[in-house]
Amino acid sequence: MRPLLERNLVVVTGKGGVGKTTLAATIGVLAARRGARTIVVELGDQARLPQLFGADVAAPGSETPLAENLYGTTIDPDRVLLEWVQELGGRLPGRVLASSGTFQYFAAAAPGAKELFAMVKVWELTQTRRWRRRAPGYDLVVLDAPATGHALGMLRSTHTFGAIARVGPVAAQAERVQALLGDDSRSAYLAVAQATEMAVSETLELQGGLRSALGRELEAVIVNGLLPRRFSAAEMRRIAALDGHASVRAKRRAEAARSASDEQIRHDAAHAARAVHERARFQHNQVARLRRRDFEVLGVPFLWGASVDVGAVHALADQLARRL
Repeated sequence: MRPLLERNLVVVTGKGGVGKTTLAATIGVLAARRGARTIVVELGDQARLPQLFGADVAAPGSETPLAENLYGTTIDPDRVLLEWVQELGGRLPGRVLASSGTFQYFAAAAPGAKELFAMVKVWELTQTRRWRRRAPGYDLVVLDAPATGHALGMLRSTHTFGAIARVGPVAAQAERVQALLGDDSRSAYLAVAQATEMAVSETLELQGGLRSALGRELEAVIVNGLLPRRFSAAEMRRIAALDGHASVRAKRRAEAARSASDEQIRHDAAHAARAVHERARFQHNQVARLRRRDFEVLGVPFLWGASVDVGAVHALADQLARRL
């Protein structure tokens, strides 16, 4: 099987709020470092990557340079519809058809239409011959997909829409997209999760959904925000002795030379250490749940800071470079 970053498409999904966009950007940075012309695709109205990389926010659909070999874009389904119809029928007929009220109603009402348009654009970005004749192609497309349920709906859209259209150019295009999504030599699927019970359970559901929809498996699970396990069992016993045992408190009261403020500092420090240790222990138990299901688990550390910046993305890329 081809290495992950040598595929044409990597789909990044997972529970909402687990850091999908940051990790999609990280995968993009890692591929670009290795010389692959890479584009990271966002969906919806928010173009977060240009702001993260300090680039100007361009119009939806524009392919914005972010760094050497790295680009970003957002997908506007209406714009994709126009581009696709123009490709199918020529520029003037395409505009006429796309502006038709009947066609617009069909595009809005047909099950999976908007999702299909997005996936058609993702497919188009992987092609050497682009719809815009002078537009260059990309070695790798990284899709920052929506959260698990919506991502599975998007991935199923080619089958849904192909079943409706059945024959003709729309059905043929749906089949081409479905072929890309189902080919493990050209596409791969990554889950991003935090080490919480809910996020891990959703990852297990995602694996089942991928098997059902595409007959595919997750390439790996990136567990974001892991805390290190800093203390041994012996060290935790020593810390516990500082954190409120009655015998210790009695001894402290007997030691008149020890100030109350020093005692409070010790208590607070011990309490914080125990809390961090318990949080890390819980996280690693959740990682063990994934490994028991034979997932390839890639852990990335918790980043301390008010917000994620481009430096943090490069730091995460350094971490993943050892595993990808």
